[in-house]
Amino acid sequence: MSLNWIKKNWGNILWGVFFVLILIPQTGTPIKVFINRLLAFSPSIEAQDDREILQDYDWLLGDMRGHTINLKDYKGKEIIINFWATWCPPCIAEMPSMQALYDDFGEETIFLFVTNDDKSAVEKFITKHDYDFPIYQSLGQRPKALESNSLPTTFLIDNNGGILIHKVGSANWNSEDVRALLE
Repeated sequence: MSLNWIKKNWGNILWGVFFVLILIPQTGTPIKVFINRLLAFSPSIEAQDDREILQDYDWLLGDMRGHTINLKDYKGKEIIINFWATWCPPCIAEMPSMQALYDDFGEETIFLFVTNDDKSAVEKFITKHDYDFPIYQSLGQRPKALESNSLPTTFLIDNNGGILIHKVGSANWNSEDVRALLE
């Protein structure tokens, strides 16, 4: 390979190195998280006419200490439900904004972070990142209005059961728009 060829093709070489780095888990995940954080905007608020109403609140969840709760116990309160996973780069990208929102609104708003990940993986993840929001695992069928096949998926439900936000993908949850909704 001559120096001339390298100078001529340096852009292609850099793109090739970038794509190889994305394929390696140790470097790919941080790169994907960084890109998701760059692209994370405030989630859109559903128009009044388009809002779905959560009718069925009957859903059992278990926390990391083995305690069971039922979503119906929180009917009539503002609720944020976030479906996430420790291995999901968009989930990892939005977690700092979720923690900031929880820090400021955790007393007034119910936060339910729901994962199917193994308990030990979850504990390792939250310890590594110093998160203290409440994490649950589903113990039953979630209500139809909360179904999604994508991670992360987050719902903001008002005290009347109206789904104000249904966001698939990472977002900046500590945005002025979300904070104004919760205030």
